[in-house]
Amino acid sequence: MTATDKKAAKTEQVKGAAKETVGRAVGNERMTAEGRAERAKGDMRQAAAKGKDAFHR
Repeated sequence: MTATDKKAAKTEQVKGAAKETVGRAVGNERMTAEGRAERAKGDMRQAAAKGKDAFHR
């Protein structure tokens, strides 16, 4: 997993978690769902990058 891939995945995960938390705090279901989706996208990006690493070894 390259440093750029790690950074992009982690950034997306953190942004999603923050958006989800804020959405829950203010009672905004849409923001909560967007945050959850963004965090999941970051998780998938991280898994894809790890898969690339495993394949190249």
